[in-house]
Amino acid sequence: MSISFVRRATQLATFALVFSGGYVLGTLDAEPAQAQAQDYGKDLLNKASESGGALGTAAQLGTTITDMQTNVTELQKSLETLNKIKAALGG
Repeated sequence: MSISFVRRATQLATFALVFSGGYVLGTLDAEPAQAQAQDYGKDLLNKASESGGALGTAAQLGTTITDMQTNVTELQKSLETLNKIKAALGG
């Protein structure tokens, strides 16, 4: 093997090792931003609904649908709890 080949292979291996190490260390500290994005979207919908006009009306509809979906989800959780209690009581 020539010296230039060994030198080039060493450079590539070092690059791959540094990249892999940086990737692993970067993913260890990463936090999901989903909750922040949902809050931001909700704020935008609320501001748009206050603006009036067609955009405001559409934003109010979107806010209402979102609230209704939240209520339905909570009701489904309550029904699941009641069904578990009913099953535990033997009914």
